[in-house]
Amino acid sequence: MGGEGTNFVKPNGVIGTPDGKFLYIADIGGRMVYRFNIQPDGSLTDQHPFASATVDGMTIDERGNIYVAGNGVIIYNPAGEEIERIRVPERWTANVCFGGADFKMLFITASSGFYAVEMSVKGAR
Repeated sequence: MGGEGTNFVKPNGVIGTPDGKFLYIADIGGRMVYRFNIQPDGSLTDQHPFASATVDGMTIDERGNIYVAGNGVIIYNPAGEEIERIRVPERWTANVCFGGADFKMLFITASSGFYAVEMSVKGAR
C-alpha cells in the first residue's frame, strides 16, 4: 500500500467488491468512506473519497451498492450517490450484513437493538 492510507483519523469498516477490483475503508473519525483500486499484486492505489458519512460497519449487495451503518443505514450506488436510507428506532447503527436462506435479509445491529429487513436485492458473496 505504500504510504497511502496514513491520513485516516480512525479507520473502522472495510469491505471489498466480489470481483476483487475495489476496497472500501470507512474512516469513522474522518467522517469519510474511501475507495481504493486493488492491483493484481494486492497493493492499493488511487485512494479517493467515496462518500461523506460517519460510518461504522459496511456491506455490499450483488449490484455493487454499499450499505453503511452509522446514522441508520445509508445505501450508496457504485458512483457514491445516496440512493436510500433505512432508519431504525435508535439513532446509531453499528454493523450491517446480508444473510438468510436467499441472502436477501439485511441484518442491522444498533445501540440496543437488532433488526432484520427483507431486501429486494441479494447481498454479495
